[in-house]
Amino acid sequence: MLLWLPAVLPCLLLEHGNLPETMTIGVDIGGTKVAAGLVDGAGAITAKTRAPMISTGDAATGFSGVRAAVEAVFAAEPGARGAVAGIGICAPGPLDPASGVVLNPPNLPCWRNFPLADEIERAFGIPAHVDNDANAAALAEVLWGAAQGYRYVFYATLGTGIGSGIVLDGRIYHGRTGSAAEGGHIVIDYNGPLCGCGKRGCIEALCSGTAIARRAQEKLATAGAAGRRLIELAGGAAAAVKTEHVGQAWREGDPLAGGVLRETARLLTIWLGNVVDILDPDVLVVGGGMAELMSGLFPEILADLPQWAINPRVREIPLVMARYGADAGIAGAAALVNAAR
Repeated sequence: MLLWLPAVLPCLLLEHGNLPETMTIGVDIGGTKVAAGLVDGAGAITAKTRAPMISTGDAATGFSGVRAAVEAVFAAEPGARGAVAGIGICAPGPLDPASGVVLNPPNLPCWRNFPLADEIERAFGIPAHVDNDANAAALAEVLWGAAQGYRYVFYATLGTGIGSGIVLDGRIYHGRTGSAAEGGHIVIDYNGPLCGCGKRGCIEALCSGTAIARRAQEKLATAGAAGRRLIELAGGAAAAVKTEHVGQAWREGDPLAGGVLRETARLLTIWLGNVVDILDPDVLVVGGGMAELMSGLFPEILADLPQWAINPRVREIPLVMARYGADAGIAGAAALVNAAR
């Protein structure tokens, strides 16, 4: 039996009021933190908690952070215990969404074939559902966000890495084994940089936040005076340039930063052209930490997309920002419960 190790004190961000009849708890598990929130039927997050995730110990220690975050939600809103219809969990993969078992995630070494859904149900007596973050975030956008009313949805999250989710007629598309929609690892340049997955030229290796920073650093090596502003923002060292510095310099009109981001947009356009030709979606939704930065280039991506897709109606497909930003994991996890009803 797993034991709760109460060595954490979650911080609370609360909005008090009368609870709706049915609420959901969404839990977003990362390598260093667990965020949990109380979500109403319209997708609004009415309370949030946060607890450390201790991923380097044993399974019970890792689970203690998850349990602490959920317990903090109930402590903040005592009436929620009778109103919560289920607990959804976004967990790093690989995992089996059908059984709720976390298999062997690289950034959660504490869990190997760990029955997360069963342990949540045992701890709280409430049905639990588990999926990866991009799948769940895509579902939240369909239920409550930018993809409402669309049947064939492709969702991309742009950040330190690139993930994706596919929702068809309101249901996550998992494929045969639950491993579908790994869109971040579609190769668009087989001579490209090595990706963390082991392949070369994945879109993640070319267009993630890490890749943008690396591209800027490489250009600065021969930029001379043209790279002065980026160097200033990075504190004087080209090797310290980060994605946020590129974004700031671009907003200030810096041509080198603009070139880096336009090259990123072109690569994303090629990738999305492949997605359109394979999936024929009726909307493309972009979320994640880099979504706002790249949204300024959405018009260019849409204008160039017909060059990279044979779909004769590609111009009809909207490219939109996701509703949920930093809280996409909480909202997505809650959406898993709502979709399962």
